[in-house]
Amino acid sequence: MAEPAAAGVSSLPREVREQLAELELELSEGDITQKGYEKKRAKLLAPYVPQTQGAEPAVQKEPKPQMPAPSATPASAPASSSASKFHRARSGGARDERYRSDIHTEAVQAALAKHKEQKMALPMPTKRRSTFVQSPADACTPPDTSSASEDEGSLRRQAALSAALHQSLQNAESWINRSIQGSSTSSSASSTLSHGEGKGTSGSLADVFANTRIENLSVPPDVTATTSSSSARPAAIDLPPAGIVKGMHKGSNRSSLMDTADGVPVSSRVSTKIQQLLNTLKRPKRPPLKEFFVDDFEEIVEVPQPDPNQPKPEGRQMTPVKGEPLGVVCNWPPALEAALQRWGTTQAKCPCLTALDVTGKPVYTLTYGKLWSRSLKLAYTLLNKLGTKNEPVLKPGDRVALVYPNNDPVMFMVAFYGCLLAEVIPVPIEDAGGQQIGFLLGSCGIALALTTEVCLKGLPKTQNGEIVQFKGWPRLKWVVTDSKYLSKSPKDWQPNISAAGSEPAYIEYKTSKEGSVMGVTVSRIAMLSHCQALSQACNYSEGETIVNVLDFKKDAGLWHGILTNVMNKLHTISVPYSVMKTCPLSWVQRVHAHKAKVALVKCRDLHWAMMAHRDQRDVTLSSLRMLIVTDGANPWSVSSCDAFLSLFQSHGLKPEAICPCATSPEAMTIAIRRPGVPGAPLPGRAILSMNGLSFGVIRVNTEDKNSALTVQDVGHVMPGGMMCIVKPDGAPQLCKTDEIGEICVSSRAGGMMYYGLAGVTKNTFEVIPVNSAGSPVGDVPFVRSGLLGFVGPGSLVFVVGKMDGLLTVSGRRHNADDIVATGLAVESIKTVYRGRIAVFSVSVFYDERIVVVAEQRPDASEEDSFQWMSRVLQAIDSIHQVGVYCLALVPANTLPKTPLGGIHISQTKQHFLEGSLHPCNILMCPHTCVTNLPKPRQKQPGVGPASVMVGNLVAGKRIAQASGRDLGQLEDNDLVKKHQFLTEVLQWRAQATPDHPLFLLLNAKGTTVCTATCLQLHKKAERIASVLCDKGHLNAGDNVVLLYPPGIELITAFYGCLYAGCIPVTVRPPHAQSLTATLPTVRMIVEVSKAACILTTQTLMRLLRSREAAAAVDVKTWPTIIDTDDLPRKRLSQLYKPPTPEMLAYLDFSVSTTGMLTGVKMSHAAVSGLCRAIKLQCELYSSRQIAICLDPYCGLGFVLWCLCSVYSGHQSVLIPPMELESNLFLWLSTVSQYKIRDTFCSYSVMELCTKGLGNQVEMLKARGINLSCVRTCVVVAEERPRVSLTQSFSKLFKDIGLSSRAVSTTFGSRVNVAICLQGTSGPDPTTVYVDLKSLRHDRVRLVERGAPQSLLLSESGKILPGVKVVIVNPETKGPLGDSHLGEIWVNSPHTASGYYTIYDNETLQADHFNTRLSFGDAAQTLWARTGYLGFVRRTELTAASGERHDALYVVGALDETLELRGLRYHPIDIETSVSRTHRSIAECAVFTWTNLLVVVVELCGCEQEALDLVPLVTNVVLEEHYLIVGVVVVVDPGVIPINSRGEKQRMHLRDSFLADQLDPIYVAYNM
Repeated sequence: MAEPAAAGVSSLPREVREQLAELELELSEGDITQKGYEKKRAKLLAPYVPQTQGAEPAVQKEPKPQMPAPSATPASAPASSSASKFHRARSGGARDERYRSDIHTEAVQAALAKHKEQKMALPMPTKRRSTFVQSPADACTPPDTSSASEDEGSLRRQAALSAALHQSLQNAESWINRSIQGSSTSSSASSTLSHGEGKGTSGSLADVFANTRIENLSVPPDVTATTSSSSARPAAIDLPPAGIVKGMHKGSNRSSLMDTADGVPVSSRVSTKIQQLLNTLKRPKRPPLKEFFVDDFEEIVEVPQPDPNQPKPEGRQMTPVKGEPLGVVCNWPPALEAALQRWGTTQAKCPCLTALDVTGKPVYTLTYGKLWSRSLKLAYTLLNKLGTKNEPVLKPGDRVALVYPNNDPVMFMVAFYGCLLAEVIPVPIEDAGGQQIGFLLGSCGIALALTTEVCLKGLPKTQNGEIVQFKGWPRLKWVVTDSKYLSKSPKDWQPNISAAGSEPAYIEYKTSKEGSVMGVTVSRIAMLSHCQALSQACNYSEGETIVNVLDFKKDAGLWHGILTNVMNKLHTISVPYSVMKTCPLSWVQRVHAHKAKVALVKCRDLHWAMMAHRDQRDVTLSSLRMLIVTDGANPWSVSSCDAFLSLFQSHGLKPEAICPCATSPEAMTIAIRRPGVPGAPLPGRAILSMNGLSFGVIRVNTEDKNSALTVQDVGHVMPGGMMCIVKPDGAPQLCKTDEIGEICVSSRAGGMMYYGLAGVTKNTFEVIPVNSAGSPVGDVPFVRSGLLGFVGPGSLVFVVGKMDGLLTVSGRRHNADDIVATGLAVESIKTVYRGRIAVFSVSVFYDERIVVVAEQRPDASEEDSFQWMSRVLQAIDSIHQVGVYCLALVPANTLPKTPLGGIHISQTKQHFLEGSLHPCNILMCPHTCVTNLPKPRQKQPGVGPASVMVGNLVAGKRIAQASGRDLGQLEDNDLVKKHQFLTEVLQWRAQATPDHPLFLLLNAKGTTVCTATCLQLHKKAERIASVLCDKGHLNAGDNVVLLYPPGIELITAFYGCLYAGCIPVTVRPPHAQSLTATLPTVRMIVEVSKAACILTTQTLMRLLRSREAAAAVDVKTWPTIIDTDDLPRKRLSQLYKPPTPEMLAYLDFSVSTTGMLTGVKMSHAAVSGLCRAIKLQCELYSSRQIAICLDPYCGLGFVLWCLCSVYSGHQSVLIPPMELESNLFLWLSTVSQYKIRDTFCSYSVMELCTKGLGNQVEMLKARGINLSCVRTCVVVAEERPRVSLTQSFSKLFKDIGLSSRAVSTTFGSRVNVAICLQGTSGPDPTTVYVDLKSLRHDRVRLVERGAPQSLLLSESGKILPGVKVVIVNPETKGPLGDSHLGEIWVNSPHTASGYYTIYDNETLQADHFNTRLSFGDAAQTLWARTGYLGFVRRTELTAASGERHDALYVVGALDETLELRGLRYHPIDIETSVSRTHRSIAECAVFTWTNLLVVVVELCGCEQEALDLVPLVTNVVLEEHYLIVGVVVVVDPGVIPINSRGEKQRMHLRDSFLADQLDPIYVAYNM
């Protein structure tokens, strides 16, 4: 910032300046690294730079000469203000001047000042510091290959134009403002956003940050050195929230806990941010929109209703405007080729085209003679020398690609005219490689490409020297057109030059808004007519010199510099981009040196010249009669033209010489301002209201000067042309005179079609305008130009934007370029790299949403970027009255580029939607933008239960109930009569079949480590019972905690307790690696169960008393701990027998997914009933073997592991699930080896196998694993069946014999651990598709497979014998009809007998375990409430009983559901949508906090993808669930806690998030 300021570059000696320019070129071309550049540059400047004291340290490192912010006071920039005023070095990261307008900048300032009063405290996103460390510039910024030569893109330009025109707005009534001359200077201060004082720029947000970053930027933990446990998911842990014992049941009111964020101190960093977010969301939104339309059949989406006060067009219908007639000049040639022949033969020595070398010196001049003779040679070669005489490669009318570099106009011109003479159709394209260009070549049927030798050498080759086949390109034959390869034509050979007709002459490519490349075909007559019209409009005369800075391959560069040039025997000086990079003034010097009459430029060339103009004081532009500004249609060109004029008027530039024009590939030149008469008043300006423009109406801007757009005219319609303005969408209806529409042109000089695309062609090239009644006006076809504008007074044409840049949001139209301009006017110099900003819209939730993406400078700080982002949002909101949906910053040089270095908008949009943009900063504002959400559902007063019942009867619907087989009629054998208690069964088996093996425990290698026969189990249990009585001094009825790894010891300890009359409580042992996480849960269960003693192993006993344990809990207060490793050979004199079967057998403790720790009481009667039901359902008897891969601590897992074998006598092969982590094959190979027919597992095990073995099926086959023996593979679960997982598992292992019918799931809950289990008989589980939207309304609507928003549900196995189920309305407790959604209530002999709570809360007990229907149940059955929503549906299948089968479908747990906007959401549905959006999302969990939806996603890709997920997650939840995500948290894999059943513990996750314990990669707060 300081060094060049101290010695203005302009004051350096000329050779130093040239060396500097050369260095810059090397850097921009990538020939030198940033470091090398800085070294050499410093060396060059060293003699001229005085040592700056007191400059900020950044100064010395600044890579390119930087402009101090022009309004900065001497305090903030070391340069003195006077030096800075004249200092014009090109600045590195300067704003994109193409859009700069001082008027606009002032408007933005004013808008932001307005916002400054209402302080906005936006929470800043939280970012892990390691994530996006922007290393020093050289390390992370590849050399900018866009090389400041960009066509649309931004340039290295000075930040502010000190002499930009400050237009006066006094005369605002007349909307064409004529006051132009007087105000040609304005202070440079107005062009930046800082408010005068040096520190002021950051002032407005500094206060905000004072409130925002509460955490005081303490150094975050070093994530590179995390312990192993955080990277791998810790072994499944059941985690209740620390510090709060939830003995009460899940149903109790949680809101009291919510307020304190579940025991998290509310001052923590996360909750402060969320509080801030809530505060910003409370601010008033845009006015609410009325009226609805019905989407599908019930969801109501708000549609924007026209604002009654919006401006409406009032003028009369416009009449097409005619240009002057095309004068017939006697010597106009009959065809362009004829003109070439004439000049080539009669004026052979006249110069036609001069090319420059890289330094800007003329290097070669092509004369008309040379052009003619070389084009002839090429035409002859193309037609006669490429194939054989009988099979020529090219025939007249074939298309040929022209691939020529931008710095070789001579070769291009020869090739172009060679093709015209050979009657083949040239298709000039940019440098090879783009896939979309391949589409163009394919659609044009191109098989041949012409190029230069140099260019061909530069193309990538395969190993055998052939040119690489580019992706998406057809196979091409490459022909080199350098003279030495061409054959001279025989004397008698003459090209066929006929009068111009409608046959195609050439094809110009254009890129559409969607990114596809199409070819606009121009006929020979159109080419000729266009040259004639341009000659007449520009008044070209023979021999004039013109300077062309534009791309000579297309658009105005081609039309003037290659075509009209030949028609009028002009001399074109072609200035390539590479020269403009090193010498921005080169075009001005060429005009001066050649006394050129006409120059063809774009606004950016004007800026370059202004920046460098002090290097050349002696240039004169007095020879120019026309300075054609070809992007004069850009609304921001007006300030460029004014500034250029004010600077160069003293160099002889005439004000009337500036001629803006408007062009489009389809309609060619639409309008051009004719050179004026010296001294005549200059044309006026239109000062339009932005608000009016957004409604497509022309209004003088009177009310708010901030939202005005000043546009200049682009002259009159072309000679021989006719213009009309039609509505941009729908039928081509003529606009009213004060309405903005698409400009359409009818003339002989325009494109004729998109080559090979008949459908699109009709809508563009054959438009017949209609009047308001819809009837055609005339029969002349018009061509749509793709430009938006109007015809003003005096038939002057004004352009206000492009159709491609049109963003239609809620019925209002905005222009992408205008929004870019606003973004740049917000002091972007600190943040935006080279002013590179892209604006586009994406369609989300029934409307377009605006997305702004900018490249961030490598040296921009987080704070600066966030500040810029929040100010851009305010400015756009204020000036355009439209919300930005997403604002993203990406690292410098990472946006896709067009061939000339601009930003490739459609590809950027593609990357955004695919999640491959990799932003380094992102801000989403769905809360402010999305105003069309359906109204929140109001709960209607419920219909009474009696009415529901009657309604069902009237409708002929049965009540939704179902039951398993009746236990009474089933086997009534001796076992049931004799032994009421499991202990008796074990004693009986020990006598009857002492050596029958009951249990077999395997280790990770698959070898048996322990077995237990009936007798062994009985003996060991007796010894444990005696230890309990002797060592523990326990009495019957005392609770004993069993703390064992999964195995046979656990089973023996369980029966030992029963023998001693104690109540066993099985608890998962703590994990030695993560004691702090797992030990508190153990401690809590020990306390809540009031255990008198802990039975465990020696290893675990040492762990419980270890120093590490002491850090987590108070180890002094453990009850008696007894280890059972070495037991005395002693047994009790008498085993305990409970007096009644209703006595308590064991306690089952479990942590629910909502973080509730609940223990339920299981009586001896329930245990026997449950074992009997399972025995009957699965047909278990003593000769059977089953394999169990489950955790044995609670629920059905415990029952299968410890109880069923003893009851039924079958052998259980026990596989501890944790062993699978070291050997994935263990479970499946065991099943195969033991030929097991029935196996039980958890979802975690199934997921492990699906993910880990999915691609190793061949390996499984090779190991001889075969699953054809499996009859049932049952997943034990307490949730909605995970159909996608079970289906993938079945499909994957089908190849090794797994039957598609084998896999099924169970369903149980806390009140009854086994309600459904598929078993061996009965029909296969059925599936249905239900409508997700109806589910949110608590309704079930069955839909077809593939219906949008449908959800596949599977039946959860068959209902167990003796179990009855009814579906009940949870609020009225009345029964519901078939296929209605309600709570599942259950009645069965094995229902638990109640909660074991500290509080013994009777009301909960009664409500959950012994409750009655409020209506319609004469028998007054006692039901238990499962807490799950589901429905029963009668199927066409026949059950075992011979009746029609009733299927039970589980939808989800009631207390997991999220109530948002009056609707009920199941987290899993939102999570499924989110997981589908991006391949790098490994897992996802959602929860709500203070009505904000928080989505946590685990990122399994690289960290730079973290921010890609934020918009994708927000979009999908909005689209599919009609919800706005409040916070998106991106974390490492394994952070979302999962319990032993494979269920996500969302509440625990929520508590960790609020306590700031997740170490997230990124947290985005959506506005």
